[in-house]
This record gives sequence, C-alpha cells and structure tokens, in this order.
Amino acid sequence: MTRPLEIGTAGIRKRIPHRYPIMLVDRVTELVPGERLTALKAVTCNEPWYRELPESAVDFAYPQVMVIESWCQAAGLLVTEREPNPSAPAGTVMLFGGMADIRFHREVFPGDVLEHRVRLLRAVSDAAIFEGESVVAGETVLEVGRVAVATRPATELTGAPA
Repeated sequence: MTRPLEIGTAGIRKRIPHRYPIMLVDRVTELVPGERLTALKAVTCNEPWYRELPESAVDFAYPQVMVIESWCQAAGLLVTEREPNPSAPAGTVMLFGGMADIRFHREVFPGDVLEHRVRLLRAVSDAAIFEGESVVAGETVLEVGRVAVATRPATELTGAPA
C-alpha cells in the first residue's frame, strides 16, 4: 500500500498560482491522487479582511466566502496533482464551474484550524466534480455537496499565441 503524500507551503506554491493574500491553504496532510485530499488552513486575526475592523470588534467571524475559497483551493490541489500549474498565464487555468448543496454549521474564528476534506466524485476530460467538508477540532463547520471545476489552456482565455 502506498503512503499518502504530504505537501507544505513550497509544494502548494508549485501547484497552484495563488499567492498572498489569497493563498488560503497552509498544508496538505494527505493526498491520494485521483481520490481525496486533506488540507489545513490556520485562520488568524492578521488576515487582510480584518484590517478595517474597529478595535472594539470582538469574536469576528472569518468570512464564509473565504472558507469556501479555501476549500476550493484544496480541491484545486487535487486537480493539479498530475499537472501542477504555478503560473496561470503560462499553462492551464482552473475555472470554477459552480457549487450546490453548501451548508454552514457554525462560524469560524481566528485561532481555528480548518481541516478541508475533499473527495473527487468524478473526473471527465478537463472537468471534475468534488464533495467534502471542512471541520474545526472534529466539528463540521461546512458541508460541500458539489463543486465543479474545469481546466482550460490559458491561451484559450487570453487570446495569446500558443
């Protein structure tokens, strides 16, 4: 039996083009190619979305859209495990297709560590469908029923010569 892969920040940067302030995956703790991935995102109060909060703000929740973006980046890491793409303009671009059956169970706060669990349901040609969840300390905070993505050559999107 093969051991699942683990990937740190440098490896993540080699696989997807996201960078600060929108690189929202810190570590991949398990990657079973073509099947599943588990990734971590530590939420801190030093993130850009908290910059404009007044000093009196207490218990400020992490934006739900950022939880979803982070989960989708984890799904992207599973898509790119065979063909890493650290520079979208030069290779293929992963396009978000849509999502369904997204359920939040509780808010996420600075100090929480999100554990994204992504499962590949189906991959056909240049499209993939995922499901999964995000948990904090064993408690489900987000359920993802379906997320669809597709990859396209960057030249198809920019009109640049191949």
